[in-house]
Amino acid sequence: MVIHSLKFARIAGIADGISLLVLLGIAMPLKYWADMPMAVTITGSIHGGIFLTYVLSIILAQMIVRWNIIWSVCGIAAAFIPFANFILDRKFKKMQLDREARLSGSVAV
Repeated sequence: MVIHSLKFARIAGIADGISLLVLLGIAMPLKYWADMPMAVTITGSIHGGIFLTYVLSIILAQMIVRWNIIWSVCGIAAAFIPFANFILDRKFKKMQLDREARLSGSVAV
């Protein structure tokens, strides 16, 4: 269950990072430079749903993994900074691999 919650948080984080980049890099320019406000409406709604899923996955991981609260704060803060989710994903991946190694009985060096 621990590994699944970390994997879910990682997937949701990557999806949130991609949707934020699409919103800021494609939809916003379409709204202001091409007079297409519907691009932000649609992309913003999709991003909002993904963001809520990401926050819920961070809360779930906090409860199951019982990691330091700093990881949850960093995870939620990363959702507001372009490319930050991808950087934080490296830390979450290392955490996931370390836990998988411990569960399989091998020692991570």
